[in-house]
Amino acid sequence: MPLQKRVAAEFLGTLWLVLGGCGSAVIAAKFPEVGIGLVGVALAFGLTLLTMCYAIGRISGCHLNPAVTLGLFAGGRCAAADVVPYIVAQVAGAVVAAWLLLTIASGNGSDVLAGGLAANGYGGHSPGGYTPGAAFLCEVVMTFFFVLIIMGATDKLSAPGFAGLAIGLALTLIHLVSIPVTNTSVNPARSTGPALMVGDWAIGQLWMFWVAPILGGVLGGVAYRWMGKGG
Repeated sequence: MPLQKRVAAEFLGTLWLVLGGCGSAVIAAKFPEVGIGLVGVALAFGLTLLTMCYAIGRISGCHLNPAVTLGLFAGGRCAAADVVPYIVAQVAGAVVAAWLLLTIASGNGSDVLAGGLAANGYGGHSPGGYTPGAAFLCEVVMTFFFVLIIMGATDKLSAPGFAGLAIGLALTLIHLVSIPVTNTSVNPARSTGPALMVGDWAIGQLWMFWVAPILGGVLGGVAYRWMGKGG
């Protein structure tokens, strides 16, 4: 598949992930009487990824996440030439999604930015008030297992056709655990879009949501590559 088509798929897929996942948090999580809550937001992130796995998996591999792209590269599943174009497309998709979400969510006259637009944070901006150390460790560990699951689910020896289900459910589980800690990143692109709209503290804390997920993703890719070798 030509690179430009794969990059386009990564752009659209990441746009859908951020619009669907963050949109559920901003618009629907606390909607009067019928709010979907933490469980609903977790499911929304998982479902957006699951649907894209089946929609564009055959085109680009459906990374939608710089930490996944770098983790798959470290695990021997992504060509070096694809890394930068994929990441650029992912971040661009996330930024467009955040702008769309801001525009839509502001349509009822509310100050969406004051609510954080589902941006990730630690310390005073952690939903549960978690320390930077706890937030960093959480993001590393969650992304480690996320990439490990992706590597295993997409292994040529794994059951065909079920990878999207396993990966989508993994992201749901990750959100169920870590929304109170960081609002769940495990994805630098997902963090960047809302942070650029919010500015201020969100930009100041954005570094963690690049460093920690990438570290975890690379470790996950290396770990699976090592375990999967024969002998």
